[in-house]
Amino acid sequence: MTLLALGLALFVLVHTVPMVPPLRAVLVARVGADPWRGIHSLIALVGMGLIVWGFARARAAGPDPWLTPQPDLRYAALLVLLPVFPLIFASFRPGWIARRVGHPMVTGVVLWAAGHLLVVWSAPAVLLVGTFLAWAIAARLSLARRKPAAGPIPPFGRADLVAIVAGVAVWGLFLWKAHLWLIGIAPLP
Repeated sequence: MTLLALGLALFVLVHTVPMVPPLRAVLVARVGADPWRGIHSLIALVGMGLIVWGFARARAAGPDPWLTPQPDLRYAALLVLLPVFPLIFASFRPGWIARRVGHPMVTGVVLWAAGHLLVVWSAPAVLLVGTFLAWAIAARLSLARRKPAAGPIPPFGRADLVAIVAGVAVWGLFLWKAHLWLIGIAPLP
C-alpha cells in the first residue's frame, strides 16, 4: 500500500495548494503561471498513476479479514452515487447546477467517496476513498470561505440538461459494465 499512499499524497497535496492562496501565489510568482500549471499537472498525473498502480497491487494482495463488506447497503450507495456524474459534467459547462452547488466537481467527489465508504471496506479502498473524502470536504470548506460568484443565478438551461442526461447515462453504463471492466467489481449482483 506504500505506492497507493505515495500517489494519494502527491495527488492530494498538489490539489491542496489552491486552498492556501498565499502558497499558490508564491509558487506562481517563482515559476510563472503556465509553468506552475505544467508542474501541477505533472505531479497530479504521477500521483494518479501511482494511485492506480498502488491500488491494483494492494487489491491483488488479498482481502482484509477484519473488514466485512456491507452488501445490504449497495442500493443506498447507488443512490448516493447517482448525482456524481451529473455534477462532474456540470462543472465543465457551467449553468444553473454549477452556480447552485458552488463547485460541482468537489461535491461530486464528496458523494463518490461517501457512497463508496458504504460498501467497500478493504484497507486500500478505505485509504483511497477516505483520503479523497477528507480532501474534498476540506476543499469544499475552503471554497465556502472565498467570495461567491457575483451576478444572478442563470436559469436552468441546456448545459444543465446535458449534464443530467449524460451523467445519468454514464452512471447507468458504470452499473451495467464499465465498473466491472475498469475496477474489476460489479456494482450489481
